[in-house]
Amino acid sequence: MASDRENLIAAARAMASRGLSAGTSGNVSLRGAEGILITPSAVPYEALTPEMIPLLRPDGSHEGRLRPSSEWRFHLDVYLSRPEVGGVVHHHAPYCTALSMARREIPPCHYMVTRFGGGNVRCADYELFGTAELSHAVLRALEGRTACLMANHGALALGRDVFAALGAATELEVLAQQYLLSLQAGGPVLLSDQEIEEAANQFAIAYGPNTGG
Repeated sequence: MASDRENLIAAARAMASRGLSAGTSGNVSLRGAEGILITPSAVPYEALTPEMIPLLRPDGSHEGRLRPSSEWRFHLDVYLSRPEVGGVVHHHAPYCTALSMARREIPPCHYMVTRFGGGNVRCADYELFGTAELSHAVLRALEGRTACLMANHGALALGRDVFAALGAATELEVLAQQYLLSLQAGGPVLLSDQEIEEAANQFAIAYGPNTGG
């Protein structure tokens, strides 16, 4: 059975192989048996080994010989404020980042928007990367949501574990691509509040735990 550190590395490499990040951009973390593990700063994902993974402490300090990602603040703050979250993926994928550069949220253009907790995917206000101010902006954009865009930066997705977060990040990029394509076709017809509510209920039924019966 893979360790938490091995799972973190596998998720980070999968993020890169799916085209969600280039070079050392983006970062991945998980809440594991040891605590909060996060990818280190400026190390190519293919070069990572388990002993390279820093362990974040609740006060923002860390254990390990490598410093954590420069974006450790919003990872840590998400875990401290959202006990249900077990994994966080932050990426600079092309379509999400293009929308973030325009500072546009993803509106209720497709029922899949409800996959992220509501009728839109918000775009967090711009703040300098690596700062407490950015973390505060991200937390505001994530209220009632499991993903957000980050102005002039990229995107963030949460999950019950790191692979669920990776899946959410991947689906968010597809939704961003579809939205941008629809804008080129004249703009989407947005779903109403009632349609979004119905879609959210149906989504919970269709994609909730499959217990058979």
